[in-house]
Amino acid sequence: MELQAIQIIVFLLVTGAIGLITYIKCRQAAPAKSDDVTAENKEVFLAGGGLTWVFVAGSITLTNLSTDQLVGMNGNQMALLAWWEFAAVLGLVVLAKVFLPIYYRYKCTTTTELLEKRYNNHHISALIAVLFLLGNIFIFLPSILYGGSLFLINMFDLDASIMTVSIVIAVIGSCYAILGGLRAVAISDTYSGVLLLSLGMLVVFLALSAINWDFSGIPAERLTLIGSTDSPIPWHTLLTGMIFIQIFYWSTNQTITQRAMASPNLQEAQKGVVVAAVIRFLIVPPMIVLPGIVSYKLYGDIGDAAYGRIVGDILPLWLSGAFAAALLAAALTSFNSILNSSSALYVCDIHEKYFNKKPNVSRLNALVTLVLVVISLSLVPVFATADSLINLVQQLYGLLSMPILSCFILGLAFQNVDYRAAMLGVLFGVGLYGVMTAMASSAAAPIGLGVMLQFMGVELPENPAVTLHYIHLMFVTLITSVPAALIFNRFVFGNRAEFGWVKEAQTA
Repeated sequence: MELQAIQIIVFLLVTGAIGLITYIKCRQAAPAKSDDVTAENKEVFLAGGGLTWVFVAGSITLTNLSTDQLVGMNGNQMALLAWWEFAAVLGLVVLAKVFLPIYYRYKCTTTTELLEKRYNNHHISALIAVLFLLGNIFIFLPSILYGGSLFLINMFDLDASIMTVSIVIAVIGSCYAILGGLRAVAISDTYSGVLLLSLGMLVVFLALSAINWDFSGIPAERLTLIGSTDSPIPWHTLLTGMIFIQIFYWSTNQTITQRAMASPNLQEAQKGVVVAAVIRFLIVPPMIVLPGIVSYKLYGDIGDAAYGRIVGDILPLWLSGAFAAALLAAALTSFNSILNSSSALYVCDIHEKYFNKKPNVSRLNALVTLVLVVISLSLVPVFATADSLINLVQQLYGLLSMPILSCFILGLAFQNVDYRAAMLGVLFGVGLYGVMTAMASSAAAPIGLGVMLQFMGVELPENPAVTLHYIHLMFVTLITSVPAALIFNRFVFGNRAEFGWVKEAQTA
């Protein structure tokens, strides 16, 4: 009991310290109240343009590295999942060198604002904002709540339901997003990130020590980085959809790019993104695969419960309180980061365009956040039915990611494209991926939409009609969505598109 008391005290002290530091930093940097909507948007959603490279790197790192990553990737209990992190470096480099200069040149608050300026119409930005919101509400927010709750329950053997713990995480996380905006999110991200990365690497070391650094007895397919055709990441998917998944996630996803767009200048932002890429390459991969592999040797194939169990077993009880605080902070910051970016998309791209040009941004931000929290909580049970959290998230997001990326590619690479053609191309891509993944599902192995359909009681066929891996399906979706939009542009709207990426990048 004494050790458990120490564990709880350490947990509360660390959590409280992060909150206090965040509050002090926000108070020091907070500007005077302004009636200018543009200025208020910039303060709430871009931290007033005041994030230095340290906070950009820290916030990007921890926004992505949350419990859905640590729990989900370690839950696969194999080295292959490290490819998500190695490939992410490419996405971050593309963000720093290709997209950030364009975002800063166009003075964007949201990534979708770039589309509005490129297509000269706000309807296209509203459509993409809606798709981002759907992805955040129905995929990322509930997956983070589920992953964080599952970890805490497994680590501490809590006598509580997934929903109870999810509600606690959701309430605390929404307070950050409502009361402090992006500035509070980024500051808490950075300090929490230092703690999480340090303790995460300690977990790696202790896990390896628990098996005396001996990987014998672990099947070769769990140790290799060359995935077979029936593995979660076949080697050939690295040459197709994996590349574009990373470009989409790191370069066009509002939740990530929002941090890099909140620096005082382009150079500061690029420096932060490069540091985040270095962390992603050197530190994150061992954290998201090695504890899971070790847990396979110790406990067998236990799926998403692996990380919580091994951390609970190898960390001293007193130190597990600090690690629980770090993991809770990771779940909170990822959760409130998505809440803040979602609110930015709704306020800037939808509400101000269609309902009220000069809203009370702070009040509207609070209302939108509360609605998102309620919806995401209602979807947590869906993710509890998945065999692999991380694979389900990636499969489902393909429904939106490649169609959205096709719209960005079309807008940046071509001129004289009607916004309606771009919108039709996006909707075509969503429908195509939905049909292909539904056909790739079977009763024995549901993927993507198949998991959702199965949860709703829809009977799936015994054998899938499509056998391509979902990462290949994402690639197919992308390379057909762009030509589809160009065909709509030429034959439906009578415009002849002109290739003009380089010219526009130089003169915009």
